[in-house]
Formats: sequence, structure tokens, C-alpha cells
Amino acid sequence: MGLWTLLEGCLLLANALAILNEDRFLAPRGWSFQEYSGVKRNSFKGQILGLIYATQYLRVPLILLNLLCIVVKLVSG
Repeated sequence: MGLWTLLEGCLLLANALAILNEDRFLAPRGWSFQEYSGVKRNSFKGQILGLIYATQYLRVPLILLNLLCIVVKLVSG
């Protein structure tokens, strides 16, 4: 496993977190943004919720990284 494969895996994980819908997926499981304010932010659940919402706010850089990954794959074969 090379560094490029590891970076692609992290990018895929960030994409998966960015597309989670709060109304259909997160809220029924008790992971909504309203509950994030009540959860201790240093707890494991608070850290995961912070990561999910950070990736949702950073969608434009994720799109650019996806485009870069696609171009590199097209050029390198």
C-alpha cells in the first residue's frame, strides 16, 4: 500500500462523511447538530460529530481534490 492509495482512501472517507444527510441519516440516530451542542465536545461522539460537520462545510475543497485525483488517474493510467 503506497502513500497515494492511503491519500485516496482518506479522500473517499471524507466524501462519504460529506454526503451524509442530517434529516434522513444523522437525526434519527441521535447525531444531529442540535445534539452536538449538548454533547461534550471532547468525547468520542463529539469528536466524530465535529468531523462530520467539518467535512460538510468543506465541500468545495473536496470537489477540487476529487478533480485533482481524477486528472492524476487519467494522466497516469
